Amino acid sequence: DMTLTDPLPSLEEILDSIGAGGLRLAAIDATEGGAGNVSVCIGWPIEVRRQFPMAEEIELPLPAPNLRGHTVLVTGSGRRLRDLDRLPLQSIGAVVIGDEGTRGTLYTANVRQFEALTSEWNSHLAVHDDTVGRTGTNFHAVVHAQPPNLVYLSHIPSYREDGERFSRRLIRWQPETIVQLPAGIGILPFMLPSSVELAEATVASLREHRITVWSKHGVMARSDISVTRAVDRIEYAEAGARYEYLDLMAGGQGEGLTDEESAEMVRVFGIETKLF
Repeated sequence: DMTLTDPLPSLEEILDSIGAGGLRLAAIDATEGGAGNVSVCIGWPIEVRRQFPMAEEIELPLPAPNLRGHTVLVTGSGRRLRDLDRLPLQSIGAVVIGDEGTRGTLYTANVRQFEALTSEWNSHLAVHDDTVGRTGTNFHAVVHAQPPNLVYLSHIPSYREDGERFSRRLIRWQPETIVQLPAGIGILPFMLPSSVELAEATVASLREHRITVWSKHGVMARSDISVTRAVDRIEYAEAGARYEYLDLMAGGQGEGLTDEESAEMVRVFGIETKLF
């Protein structure tokens, strides 16, 4: 984990990165209709009122004591991720967390096209609060999307019920996957979307991993560098899942990287991992 240093990105640059992430997720068919959501937690003073002049007090879905004074950009419910690049002010709100960590001020644009923030706001907020509290990072991006191959595999009990096996099956198809996802891919059982149970389980899984699968639903990924880095992690995991799906369709004829080949990758590149 790291902390961004000067020159810190501007609000416009962060909005641009959210837009770029949304476009890429749409390009890999991971965000049908209004599916998926993005949030970015900013730990330095940033002026949002020029772009988002409308203010209202809101109660947070859960206490976020580690985020007091932070600003969280978050997508609105029902907004399409493919439109975030073209329509950022219509699609995003900025929440400035209050001093007690239980309330905030939601700033939105006068062209706002959503009634409420994303239904997964509680999971986003919980992951930001936990990560900032543990690491002290001043920047944290969280992305939820619904990549079809990862989600399909999570419908198969043998994949869903053994997280380490799930990671190893997906990581074996490309040498760079273990480099990009050294902690592997988390996987959670199906839990009701937007539930407290899902938020708590996601926090626990994302302490260890940078991406976790919500079985029969989607994924959540995080990065303390950029939105696009979180999206990259979804891409790498989805690429592995696509190979795995292709191999299932072909009758399991693919060899994949052997454990010995993966272990050599880990040794030569100095990767810290428990998988091999």
